[in-house]
Amino acid sequence: MIIYRCEKDNIELKTSKCPVCGQRASLVKSEIFWCSKCNVPTYEPVCECCGNTCDSLTTDLRPVFPEERLLIEIAIGEPFKYQKDSVWNGSGNRYFVNGKPIKLFVKDIYALNPDDLRLQLEKHKSANTYQYFDEYIEKFIKANSSRYEYLISEAMEYIRSACKDAKPEEMFISFSGGKDSTVTADLVTRALANPKILHIFGDTTLEFPETYEYVNRFKKNHQGTPVVSSRNKEKDFEDLCKLIGPPSRVMRWCCTIFKTGSIQRKITALFKNQKRIITFYGIRRSESASRSKYERESESPKITKQMTISPVIDWLDYDIWLYILTAGIDFNNAYRLGYSRVGCWCCPNNGTWSECLSRIYMPEQYNRFRNLLIDFAKEIGKSDAENYVDGGFWKARQGGNGVAYAGNALVEFTPCALEENAINFALKRPISEDLYELFKPFGKLNFDMGNKRLNEVYVINLRGVPILKLSGRIGSKDLKVTILNYHFAGCKNMTAAEGKVRCQLTKYQMCMACLACESVCKHNAISITEIGSNIVYKIDDEKCVRCTECVNHFNNGCYMRKVLATKKGD
Repeated sequence: MIIYRCEKDNIELKTSKCPVCGQRASLVKSEIFWCSKCNVPTYEPVCECCGNTCDSLTTDLRPVFPEERLLIEIAIGEPFKYQKDSVWNGSGNRYFVNGKPIKLFVKDIYALNPDDLRLQLEKHKSANTYQYFDEYIEKFIKANSSRYEYLISEAMEYIRSACKDAKPEEMFISFSGGKDSTVTADLVTRALANPKILHIFGDTTLEFPETYEYVNRFKKNHQGTPVVSSRNKEKDFEDLCKLIGPPSRVMRWCCTIFKTGSIQRKITALFKNQKRIITFYGIRRSESASRSKYERESESPKITKQMTISPVIDWLDYDIWLYILTAGIDFNNAYRLGYSRVGCWCCPNNGTWSECLSRIYMPEQYNRFRNLLIDFAKEIGKSDAENYVDGGFWKARQGGNGVAYAGNALVEFTPCALEENAINFALKRPISEDLYELFKPFGKLNFDMGNKRLNEVYVINLRGVPILKLSGRIGSKDLKVTILNYHFAGCKNMTAAEGKVRCQLTKYQMCMACLACESVCKHNAISITEIGSNIVYKIDDEKCVRCTECVNHFNNGCYMRKVLATKKGD
């Protein structure tokens, strides 16, 4: 049971948007009940299958499949102890057997030898039946049929209404291979009665093996549905971890480099002639605190004329599994193993339980990544590298302290004693034509006005007024920037103008083709390519509107500068 309340109209609702005022309502209560007669969870306090009055159980719930059930039985030393029971997992990773919580701590399972657990799982695998699980799921479906009918009718009506004037070629489904995007894809396809809606699979290169297997099965079973993958083929995750350190909960640079950037490129390529784009996402508010602020329908902050629609945004885990099991649709087998969420297998947001499962089911990948983390910990001076890694402290890492590449964030400069409002910069990267490209957001480049002997290049604003003069020989690391007029990029004084210049020079020194700039440009004016070891940064003068979003969007102008920010004094 989910209850929302609109404070303005003082009414209780089943969804977070008030139909009266249109404002978002606040979540008041989330509650799942247990029917002791049917021995299954129910959404309502009275079981619609048998009429029994049910007891409150937890705030959310997911089924425990036989594979996961066997693992916890082996962990407590009693294989098949709960095989004939109704086993579920609730909020806080608490296990319930026949509606009663059992004492089982993830840390105790984590302490066990994963090799021994793996051998025991293989030994008992053939005798691990789905018979009793299926019987309980059948009862679960019957006891929650009204909730299922409400979910699909409300979601499908919303989908049809939200894109009633849109054409199929103007929309796509963001398909991750996880349960939420799987349900979203099925809902959209059914609601619009069109299996040919494009699916884009964002392959981060860090997906679970089961995810790749599921995506391949999906393609095989839905041959009329176009499924394309977006993947950053130019970057290697492990190489980047060695260069800038592993991602953390605070700075998940991997999302920008391996997900957002490559997906935006794919969208731009596929929809370049469309006047609008509708994207269906499987995002849910209950997944995290940050996602609790998302709207069900909104304009994308990244791509002009893109509308994002999240049909299942108010659903619980309970609702997602009710839909999957009732509709009988295929899903990612990683959930059968016990993973509650499926994304990048080594994500710093993953909890201890997810790590525990990866130690068992992905030993080679897990140990390789752990060794990489230990090597990094030693490199940045951690005295107890293994404890730093195994204790999860690497997940809370902030900035680039101890990381050599972070030194590129420092832009050294001194005021020029011979020319007013001129600054001499000592760059860490030799000047190339790419440096001038980074000044295009401020105005047009003019290579003819300046003294060619002094390698002068002018930046002219849209009114034809010179605002900057750049002096520096190609191949040299010495650059002089003269601010001729500080009224650019929203600057109100000379200090602000100097800051904007340093932003672009920081970006020049730190650029590693993370694609963040390319992603935030709504006008597709920026292109970043890697040719061998060289990174080519280009801004299309015809497309660039000088909004300077690529300059202002990140701290100090560069996403990697934000990722590798160091404490003062380090």
